[in-house]
Amino acid sequence: MLKSLTAAIVVMLSTMMASAQVQFWQNEWPDTDFSKSNIDFIEIISGGPPKDGIPALASVDFIAVADTEIPGREPVITVEIDGQTPRAYPVRYLTWHEIANDVIGDVPVAVTFCPLCNSGIVFDRRLNGETLSFGVSGKLRFSDMVMFDRQTESWWQQFTGEGIVGEMTGQKLSVIVSWTESMDEFASRNPEGLLMAEPRGGRRAYGANPYAGYDGSATPFLYRGEEPPFGIEPLARVVKVGNRAWPLIRLAEAIVIEEEGYRLIWSEGMASALDTRKISDGREVGNIRVFDGDGNPVEHDVVFAFAFHAFAPDGEWMIGN
Repeated sequence: MLKSLTAAIVVMLSTMMASAQVQFWQNEWPDTDFSKSNIDFIEIISGGPPKDGIPALASVDFIAVADTEIPGREPVITVEIDGQTPRAYPVRYLTWHEIANDVIGDVPVAVTFCPLCNSGIVFDRRLNGETLSFGVSGKLRFSDMVMFDRQTESWWQQFTGEGIVGEMTGQKLSVIVSWTESMDEFASRNPEGLLMAEPRGGRRAYGANPYAGYDGSATPFLYRGEEPPFGIEPLARVVKVGNRAWPLIRLAEAIVIEEEGYRLIWSEGMASALDTRKISDGREVGNIRVFDGDGNPVEHDVVFAFAFHAFAPDGEWMIGN
């Protein structure tokens, strides 16, 4: 009886807190339809900056790879679309802006990076015949960036590409195959490739890591959720492919893993963007590529273990024997 009463009180208090949150958010987000959502509002918290406090890039410029002065160990997010010149988006810029809206050929894309989850994902911005433009809400859910679109002011989960609050609730963005690799790796494979130029007027300490020491922390920043299973450290990196996760330490030791129809390959040469203050001095993480049985690149991400567990609680952990 007492246990049931206590549970009822907890539910009531949570409902009241969620309602109070929504009323507070409506002042900042008058055009967001808070009557539509598929998550518990209590899971969303402020990351500190307000709406657009982290300025997403509405468009980007490019330079030739040969003209860059970015150190070779720094990470970039690579996008190679058939028929288009390969492009690389340096994490030194995305760490400060988190979203870059771009157009590759006739494909409008959003290149996203959430430093708190180490999650770098590229989305197709087209949905239901409309092209969306994305910004940073300043909100977090399970320590992952909550994006918003400027057309409907709906909120989107960066880790999953799913609309979670507002008119677009339940909608899902298509993911474009991309991967994170070192500047050297991209340049050696694509000597004629294009590199995102330093944002004009950005006035940020590009090349410096504002989250110095973060990936060596014991706990994630502002994370409310369960820790990963099997004793895996919350901020250990894992290679996420669909609903499966391979611990990076396992891949780095094996160099090549062939499982579940995939070929995962590790090679040295890329620094962590979330270790030392100067990104290029970061500890070795390595380049990771994932291919299917026919040798085609597969959509994957290298993320912190806590984030994979939070968004794929029933996911499969490929920890080996």
